[in-house]
Amino acid sequence: MIKTDIIITGGGAAGLMAAAGAGGAGSVLVLEKMPRPGRKIMISGKGRCNLTNMKPWDDFSVHVHPKAAFLKNAFHAFSPEDTVRFFNDNGLETVTERGDRVFPASYRAADVVDTLLKAARKAGAEIRTGAEAVSVTRSDGVFTVGLSDGETLTSEKLIITTGGLSYPGTGSTGDGYRWAEEFGHSVTRRFPSLTALVPAGYKILPEGTSAKGHIDRSYPLSETGRLLMGNSLKNISLKVIVDGNAVEEEFGDLDFTDGGIEGPIGFKVSRRCVNAIDNGSRVSLVIDLKPAVQTGDLERRIQALWKETETDARSKRRPDKDRFRILLGRLMPRSLADGFLKTSRGAGPGNLAAKLKSWEFPVSGYVGYERCVITAGGVSTAEIFPKTMESRLVPGLYFAGEVLDIDCDTGGYNLQTAFSTGMLAGRSAVR
Repeated sequence: MIKTDIIITGGGAAGLMAAAGAGGAGSVLVLEKMPRPGRKIMISGKGRCNLTNMKPWDDFSVHVHPKAAFLKNAFHAFSPEDTVRFFNDNGLETVTERGDRVFPASYRAADVVDTLLKAARKAGAEIRTGAEAVSVTRSDGVFTVGLSDGETLTSEKLIITTGGLSYPGTGSTGDGYRWAEEFGHSVTRRFPSLTALVPAGYKILPEGTSAKGHIDRSYPLSETGRLLMGNSLKNISLKVIVDGNAVEEEFGDLDFTDGGIEGPIGFKVSRRCVNAIDNGSRVSLVIDLKPAVQTGDLERRIQALWKETETDARSKRRPDKDRFRILLGRLMPRSLADGFLKTSRGAGPGNLAAKLKSWEFPVSGYVGYERCVITAGGVSTAEIFPKTMESRLVPGLYFAGEVLDIDCDTGGYNLQTAFSTGMLAGRSAVR
């Protein structure tokens, strides 16, 4: 049996930052079940790693769900400015891009992981990989952690940073939720967030598979999906309709992928959509391809373009459907035209303005934990002290990162939340 001062279960963003924050504690041990720490960081931002967002609290907090107030103390104790300074001081240069998003200057997520490991080790922490914790108990003020190889570790302080359920291949398999419940904590309903929304008919589902709810990303694309996949839409409007009522509208960029509808605003609305689908509601997405143009102005523009197309010598003898495709090519990327026609039944020159400003996709389901960015739900924040991240129920027990019932929009907010709560938990455990 090995005794240490602080044990941290999980070597992701929150766990490594907690280790850095626990410097001076004596012996700090980080247990990571995977062969290398920070596996989820490695794939964040498509490998570029948007490590924080520089917005001040009032602007940052609107991107935090479900209750931003819990994060406020941790945010101010270790702010985005502190995060940038932390990485810079440990040798990683950073750059700030559009939307206040911060990246490593190398645009390599691996450099972020290496810097976190360097800082944790400099603070005195030991990082053990391939060390899977399978049991956690507490008796007489001492935590006992059992590993899969039969080894037993003890400590008076335990920080749980095991992540959520998203991307289980990175080691996030929900162990922390089970341990929290064993210690008497409440765990709120969990569901995928920042994930692809799957329009009706976008995928070919195996026989007997429900077309409502989770639709695995590995399912093959239908003809509709193949026509739309690969197209990116810039500066469009996306409206969410739940049971016939408009409940959210976002403006920005959107992508059609092998999973469904993604991109910045697709991800942003996914939390509400997944929740609504799971609650049995009907969900549709309505895309306005021309949000900056009024319908009447767009109608006049289309009629003028249609007249030009009809009188153009190169298209004069072509069938109407071919000339209509030429018209579409002047109003949208040509690669999008076939997918648009496939999903906009009855579209023609007379109603094209309305179709462009109200392109509707009934949503059948969503990609699940196999490829979502973040897990919504988790250990109830009502049972955690926000100024320390310590459990209100079990002295010496701390939580940080995705295991908590905190999730954020895409844009660097989730990693900052992991860094803030992790640093606060590490510092608090020392105190």
